[in-house]
Amino acid sequence: MIDLHSHTTESDGTYTPKQLVDAAVALRLDALAITDHDTFAGYNQARQLAAEAGLKLVCGIEMSTKIYHPVRRTVHLLGYFGENGPSSDFISWIEDMQEARRDRNSRLAERLQSLGLDIRLEEVNALGRSLAGRPHFAKLMVSKGYVPNITEAFRLYLDESAPGYVERQEPSLAEAIQRINQSGGISSLAHPVRLGKTDPLEEEELVAEIVRLGLQAIEAYHSDHSREDTRRYLGYAEKYGLRITGGSDFHGDNKPKVKLGCAQVPTSILDELRQ
Repeated sequence: MIDLHSHTTESDGTYTPKQLVDAAVALRLDALAITDHDTFAGYNQARQLAAEAGLKLVCGIEMSTKIYHPVRRTVHLLGYFGENGPSSDFISWIEDMQEARRDRNSRLAERLQSLGLDIRLEEVNALGRSLAGRPHFAKLMVSKGYVPNITEAFRLYLDESAPGYVERQEPSLAEAIQRINQSGGISSLAHPVRLGKTDPLEEEELVAEIVRLGLQAIEAYHSDHSREDTRRYLGYAEKYGLRITGGSDFHGDNKPKVKLGCAQVPTSILDELRQ
């Protein structure tokens, strides 16, 4: 069994890279991918630890992108890379994305302060380590008593429809797919059930459009997916010639109901990706 979707404290997870490697070893996973948001810092820290523990570690990343279909929507994209990792050009591009995230965080802190919340950027950065995001804002809001939990922090302040929301510069889905592919990686549509299409025909139409942009794989196995969802996405993979990926989307205590390895991803999927 493998898990190709997990997060560390270097993005919005609560397990350090070492803790995540230790957890994967304890579960006897055959392989683990670290797919932190917009950073390879967690993977880089875990490489030697995984090698010493005899765990196959896959270099990955998760990105928020935008597509207009027919209105603007956010689509999460996974990228997976071989043992040599991504190209230097791709790493430079990711660093630009990190700077855009930092700019958004500064503006978000100012917005929350205007709403009467004493949320300071330096406090958020202390929680977010190499790359802070909205979950770190939410955690700080809980600790200061402004909201009872992280879910309410998003509902009341941080979600796209909430008064505290501040948009950040996101790459287009087309550009992100192209850059991953050109870097020698495999681009995979993350948790397609979150595309928000309740009509399977509309969902498939959107997936087909993303395939035309150069998408190479689809995350058929995910903690949000029912068995019926997984069957549907495996069907899309066969129909459109996509590779298959899958993972729990583990975030530690930030998503306590999602356990590492819970997506039950077959080990054979990684062998097919490597080929």
